[in-house]
Amino acid sequence: LYGLPRVVSTAEDARFILNAVDSPANGLTFCTGSYGTRADNDIVAMVKEFADRIHFVHLRNITIEEDGSFYEAEHLEGGTDMAHVILALMQEEARRRAQGRADWQIPMRPDHGHLLADDIGKKKINPGYSLIGRLKGLAELRGIMRAVERFGLA
Repeated sequence: LYGLPRVVSTAEDARFILNAVDSPANGLTFCTGSYGTRADNDIVAMVKEFADRIHFVHLRNITIEEDGSFYEAEHLEGGTDMAHVILALMQEEARRRAQGRADWQIPMRPDHGHLLADDIGKKKINPGYSLIGRLKGLAELRGIMRAVERFGLA
C-alpha cells in the first residue's frame, strides 16, 4: 500500500504469527478489506481457519481491478462473500458459547462506508467514516446476522 510492504497480508503470515505464540491470547483483529486486497486470499477459508483466534473483525469489502488496483466496494458487493464470512464467525461464536466461554462474542463492525445523502458536503467527516454510509453498511451486515439466527445456521 503506497509502495510500503505490509507485515501481514496472507494466511501464511497470520499462521506464522499465531504459531509463534500458541496461546488464545495471541489472536487477530481480522480485517476482511486488508486481506481482500490480495486476489490470492480466500477470505472465507481464512476466517474458518483462524476462527478460534479471531478477537475482533473489521467487515469491509474490496473490488480488485484487472491491473491489480482496488477500491472499497459496498459491504455486500466486491470480492469477499460477506454472507459466508459472517456465517463462519457466528458459527465460531456458537462454538465458544457452547464451551461456556465468557469471551464467546466476536465484536464486528462495518469498516468504512460511502458518503450518502446527508453526509455529502459536511465538514469534519473523516474519509470512510460517514454516519449515514456506515449505518447503511451496518444495517446490511445485521440483516445477514438476523437471517443466520432466524434460520438456525449458527
